[in-house]
Amino acid sequence: MTHDHDLVLRPTDAQTTAALNPPAGRNGGDLVVETLAGLGATTVFGLPGQHALGMFDALRRSDLRYVGLRVENNAGFAADAYGRVTGEAAPLLLSTGPGALTSLAALQEAAAASAPVLAVSSQVPTAGLGGGRHGYLHELPDQAASFRGVVKSVHTVRTQSQIPSAIAAAWKSALTAPHGPVWVEIPQDVLLAPTALPGVTALDATPEELVPRPELTALAAHLLSRAERPAVIAGGGVVRADAAGKLRALAEKLDAPVVTTFGGKGAFPWTHPLSLQSWLEDRHTTDFLEDADVLLVVGSGLGELSSNYHTFAPRGRVVQIEADLGKLESNHPALGIHADARLALQALLETVEERTDPTAPERVRDVLGRVAARIGAQELTLEQEVLASVRRALPAGAPSFWDMTILAYWAWSAFDAHAPNLMHSAQGAGGLGYGFPAALGAAAADPTRPVLAVSGDGGALYSVAELATARQYGLDVTWLIVDDGGYGILREYMTDAFGQATATELTRPDYVALAESFGVPGVRTTPDTLEKDLAAALATPGPSVVVLPAVLRMFAPTHLG
Repeated sequence: MTHDHDLVLRPTDAQTTAALNPPAGRNGGDLVVETLAGLGATTVFGLPGQHALGMFDALRRSDLRYVGLRVENNAGFAADAYGRVTGEAAPLLLSTGPGALTSLAALQEAAAASAPVLAVSSQVPTAGLGGGRHGYLHELPDQAASFRGVVKSVHTVRTQSQIPSAIAAAWKSALTAPHGPVWVEIPQDVLLAPTALPGVTALDATPEELVPRPELTALAAHLLSRAERPAVIAGGGVVRADAAGKLRALAEKLDAPVVTTFGGKGAFPWTHPLSLQSWLEDRHTTDFLEDADVLLVVGSGLGELSSNYHTFAPRGRVVQIEADLGKLESNHPALGIHADARLALQALLETVEERTDPTAPERVRDVLGRVAARIGAQELTLEQEVLASVRRALPAGAPSFWDMTILAYWAWSAFDAHAPNLMHSAQGAGGLGYGFPAALGAAAADPTRPVLAVSGDGGALYSVAELATARQYGLDVTWLIVDDGGYGILREYMTDAFGQATATELTRPDYVALAESFGVPGVRTTPDTLEKDLAAALATPGPSVVVLPAVLRMFAPTHLG
């Protein structure tokens, strides 16, 4: 009798020969790059440092493409975007101590947005591990402790034989729903030491499927089938799970209106008769969702931005599908289904009963009309025209990456993403500097289409060094910088709260001249010429900068009263 645990993969003759005769001149760094390549990686991002040189030297002997950025945090943003666009775990190679720590803000954003990033960092030599104070360059008492509260999993290597297994385990963790960043650290001496270990082959790091419990989806289907006023909130989990088609099929089967969160942009067609679009920071939308007798929340934790700053108080039954166990029922009691959005939506599609509600499109139109009337009464023509110009200039199928800036806040609510996985922002963790380096990562992932980055001048100052990266690799990114002379949204917040702003005004460079000093063409535009200038830049291969001097305002909030 043969048992499953008796089955083992036996090496082929070729594998045995290769194992007995490993290539000469390899070190621990080769085991890193061989493992990455064996797992399917083709592109790595990062920045070299003294302790990590063994890993970077090994790149020279591999087929992996290296894209080097100028700041570790920006390299993390680029890897984040690569992971979002491709759905693959994007390798991020870093050095010890300051280099590693500089990536933390980017890894926090990747965690908040469920972007798969595989960070591989060097460490002090093995003798320095364990918390003693040995005085090594870059030494921390416990480097991994700095990352445990940010990433999904931490893997510390102590010997060369542990490298393939640790990286494979991290890869699997990064790509198991919910996706996210992971951390692997390898001591300097382990990376530098010659190795006689065979080349890495036969890796299996298949992600685990997060399958819904059938009794829970059966109950959810029963509730939705018999609801009088069902509604759906679709979050980023729908986009990450590539489940937009299943969401649309379910909404149409139920005649249920759908609103997408800012992280879920594009998860539901913007102009669909059942689409409430993304106006979550609006009391009319909040009221509509509160009135639903059954509210299906898919791939969202109903956090601050998705709940109109926690003013949303549902009166009906909530069904929440969420892959992140920490988000499940964390803000509202619900029928919580811990599952990948795609698998759970498929289960609902197979069990829900069709219902018809001819009033649903009319109720959607009424809400959108009320939203439009509220915005229209605030004299915000400039802001709406600028956003419309960006939408018209951006080619269909081209992705966009938005920094934390007023125009991005408008885009969260008012921009038609056209399709899933095309509009991305830093709204997960909310740090500055995301837009441009993230766009570079997306351009590295798919050079066949232009990429748009949008920043304010405050966020742009975090990223100007990456103009050199854009030029060096010829990445097709057009960077729109809205220059209002400061941290515009903070200026607005402080003025509203205190009557005047402090520490928000900036001395900044001539962005056009700065871009040209890097060999990147730049143009200064106006609201009237923005569409033409932006379209021309996007149509021209390679990097470019478009600067729009303008002071934009936000629409009035509805959560304060």
